[in-house]
Amino acid sequence: MTTSTPLAQPLRSRPQTWLLPLSAALALTACQDNAGGPPAMPPPEVTIVTVKPNDVPLTLEYVGQTAGSREVEVRARVSGILLKRLYVEGRPVKAGDVLYQIDPEQAKAALDQARGALEVEQAKLMRAQQDHARVLPLFAENAVSQKDRDEAVSNFESAQASVLAARARLREAQINLDYTKVTAPISGMTSKEVRSEGSLVSPSGDSSLLTKISQLNPMYVNFSMSDNELLRLRTWQAQGRYVPPEGERYSVELKLSDGSMFSSAGRLNFTDNLIDPTSGTIRSRAEFANPDGALLPGQFVRVYLKGGKLKDTLLVPQRAVLSTQQGKIVFVVNPAGKAEPRPVELGDEVKNEVMITKGLRAGDQVIVDGNIKARPGAPVKVVTPGASAPPAAKPASAAAGA
Repeated sequence: MTTSTPLAQPLRSRPQTWLLPLSAALALTACQDNAGGPPAMPPPEVTIVTVKPNDVPLTLEYVGQTAGSREVEVRARVSGILLKRLYVEGRPVKAGDVLYQIDPEQAKAALDQARGALEVEQAKLMRAQQDHARVLPLFAENAVSQKDRDEAVSNFESAQASVLAARARLREAQINLDYTKVTAPISGMTSKEVRSEGSLVSPSGDSSLLTKISQLNPMYVNFSMSDNELLRLRTWQAQGRYVPPEGERYSVELKLSDGSMFSSAGRLNFTDNLIDPTSGTIRSRAEFANPDGALLPGQFVRVYLKGGKLKDTLLVPQRAVLSTQQGKIVFVVNPAGKAEPRPVELGDEVKNEVMITKGLRAGDQVIVDGNIKARPGAPVKVVTPGASAPPAAKPASAAAGA
């Protein structure tokens, strides 16, 4: 007797559920074989800017230092003891204000001596004049000799000259007495005293310097430009690429050490025609109105020279430029829609853009955003700036469970 078990049943009479996973696996394998590998990544999305020539204002930047428009050394012009300082250090003074008093006694004595010498010479002149007036009529009557006549004339003329010399010495003594009061030659701001009260001063050497005065309105700003930059500007001007302001009247702006801009613009009032052989630079100077004394001598500032412009200049955003070991490059989108690297040479920065002096042509489409993801020769997808990609589709398992 034969016993029937489930395993002994014919295969055709068992359910065919085991064929379902195998069919799915075969179908998946066939799909992969037909696709030739995993699906390709989509091209990266980028934004572009089309390069076109523009006239760009050119700002030239330098480091400068302020200086008074007039800086005068106050010096002693006579010898003596410095009795008193009559000004407050670091405060403004007006022209003619007395700054120092030098001991005047020696000058007063010299003045009295000069007065006495003048009176003596005047007395001699009076006597010589009397002799001259008496001898000449007698000589006309042949009552005196030619020698007597010549002596009278000579004594009279000599006495006249002696009086003139005595008057000059008197005037000199008076000037020296006046110089014992040291006055301000100009209006401006005083500096620290160099000689204190009680010091012996003289009109020669370093001992004559007492203080300095700087005129702060207007204020000068001295700066220098390199000879290479000047040559470049002149070359561009000859080529028609650079246009200076009318009459070379540049506008000048200042940035102070705290980052703030000075309230008013100045003007360029001097450019040297010689190159300093030690530094290879050309000295220049700008003038600024400084009525409230906001600028002080010796400040370091940033000088911005404005007014000129560059014609037909190509600009790209700064973020479009990449740094490589070979130099600066940008990516452009070629007619085939692929990324193409271009080596470029940069010029000056203009706000958030940079000048391209070599490497691009008008009409080139430069990648601005997404250039990090671009690969040479690989296709890219140009999108509108600010456009966002559509949300990704949910996984099948998540969609089924939703």
